Amino acid sequence: MSSDPTSIVFDDLELATPILRSIQRLGYETPTAVQAQCIPHLLEGRDLLGQAQTGTGKTAAFALPLLSRIDLKQRDPQVLVLAPTRELALQVSEAFQSYARHLEGFHVLPLYGGQSMSTQLRQLKRGVHVIVGTPGRVMDHLRRRTLSLKGIQALVLDEADEMLKMGFVDDIEWIFDQAPETRQVALFSATMPDAIRRVARKHLTDPMEIKVKGKTETVTTIEQRHIVVTRHHKMDALTRVLEVEKFDAMLVFVRTKTSTAEVADKLEAHGFAAEALNGDMNQTMRERTINRLKKGQLDIVVATDVAARGLDVERISHVVNFDIPNDPESYVHRIGRTGRAGREGTALMFVQPRERHLLKAIERNTRQRIPAMEMPTADDLSEHRIDRFMLMLRETLAEQDLDYYYRLLSRLEQEQEMSAMDIAAALTYLSQRERPFIVEELQTQQRGRSERPGRKSNQGRGEAPRGDRGPGEGKKHKERKERPSRRDDDIPRETYRIAVGHKDGVSPREIVGAIANEAGLDGAHIGHIDISEDSSTVELPEGMPKDIFQHLRRVYVCGQKLDIELDEGSRGGKGKKSHRGKDNTGEKKAGGKQKSKQKKHQSRKKD
Repeated sequence: MSSDPTSIVFDDLELATPILRSIQRLGYETPTAVQAQCIPHLLEGRDLLGQAQTGTGKTAAFALPLLSRIDLKQRDPQVLVLAPTRELALQVSEAFQSYARHLEGFHVLPLYGGQSMSTQLRQLKRGVHVIVGTPGRVMDHLRRRTLSLKGIQALVLDEADEMLKMGFVDDIEWIFDQAPETRQVALFSATMPDAIRRVARKHLTDPMEIKVKGKTETVTTIEQRHIVVTRHHKMDALTRVLEVEKFDAMLVFVRTKTSTAEVADKLEAHGFAAEALNGDMNQTMRERTINRLKKGQLDIVVATDVAARGLDVERISHVVNFDIPNDPESYVHRIGRTGRAGREGTALMFVQPRERHLLKAIERNTRQRIPAMEMPTADDLSEHRIDRFMLMLRETLAEQDLDYYYRLLSRLEQEQEMSAMDIAAALTYLSQRERPFIVEELQTQQRGRSERPGRKSNQGRGEAPRGDRGPGEGKKHKERKERPSRRDDDIPRETYRIAVGHKDGVSPREIVGAIANEAGLDGAHIGHIDISEDSSTVELPEGMPKDIFQHLRRVYVCGQKLDIELDEGSRGGKGKKSHRGKDNTGEKKAGGKQKSKQKKHQSRKKD
């Protein structure tokens, strides 16, 4: 192999032939610095301590060599990758799947809190070669004995410093104890605090140390803005932006292949010329879509990072990050699809309240602030539609011969006894029936919930979504019985009861993480939390939208469904009706529900 890292190509790295075929198909030509330095050592089976920023290509740095050593005949997990968040776990899992395209029968499984446990159990029974999971859900499966690490040959800690910030160090230690002592370990971290060094000294054997700095360029010809929006209203935000924003062609980035089709279909339903572009499309279909975009037959393409690789279409005036990228390098690559060759471009980014830390990371790495913009309001849309209608009228009056229509209007007035004003009003209504001038405001905008930029959320501090920590994690969680209320605003609240308590090993952190994540709610708006043995109560802002309430009922925390309901006997719920439409009957009814839950719990124990 060449001694000059800059002259190395993937063929020099002795990767397995099927893996080389996959990366060639993906368009990879030369390895990044972290890949060139890490792959040879990991292929040899050495432990590795890598300091590399997100966006330097570190996922491929450990995935490619570990896949090259996979035994496809062995159905038990051989590689375990621990990631701090479900988003990163999904991203790494998708990368493994892409790199293993030519490994027949290969299976990778992401494990994270909030996903259906039955689905994960079914996939585990089928047989899995690589597990990519958050520490909490991996611990959950290990305790249930639905996952065994006896066959693990390599264990990877990705973004170890983020896991440290989220309080996962003890969990990582526990998981290490369940794995064979002979396993290979690769630890990657953007920074190397003492706690990470201690983990490395304890669990890595004579590791090879690699340090690579990321290169992130700022893009000065592109106007960049972001909108804080909940997950449930991202589609509304996109369609509203498309209506009020003048654009030639647009590239919309999402995280998954499934999302490309979903978003494109919804845009088409709203009357926009949109198509998906993803890795499942063959080269002919891909070229057809790109050519249609170039010729103006298509205005919007919804794509993943991989599918948009090498895309250069002069018409693209706007890039929308429908799903915020997990690393600054991806952000720079995405928005670089506009503003090319010195032309001006616009980049918009949708940021969920729990994703503000990703926005800050992008701003820090690009060394520039990305200003916030408000989602277009109902009034904005109304004014825009009226302006467009008036322009259309003026152009028609100036350019069209309307003599026949003047005569028809005169006839209608005489024969139907209609005034010209009545006829004009009816015709205006008919012409705007699909996009009425009167637009209903979104519920979150009416209440001002969680959409305001600048509020500090628990997810922004890196707390685990949907209860990524497993049950029974020690006395320290049980001792924190209550979470004090942080009433830094005057938001009226009501009390809800959830079917998860001390018996499930839950702590306030899991509850806050799950509700903030799934309801798109700023953690600062979650009030007092009281945890008892079989259930808990939590104060939330009044007037929870029905769709969010129904969604929260199905969310799992520590393996237990929230089954959230308005607490009819508590201080926040007095005198109100529950979301199920039952009247408040006071403490007696609430107590009856509690006894019913205890009976169910006892029944489960007998089973």
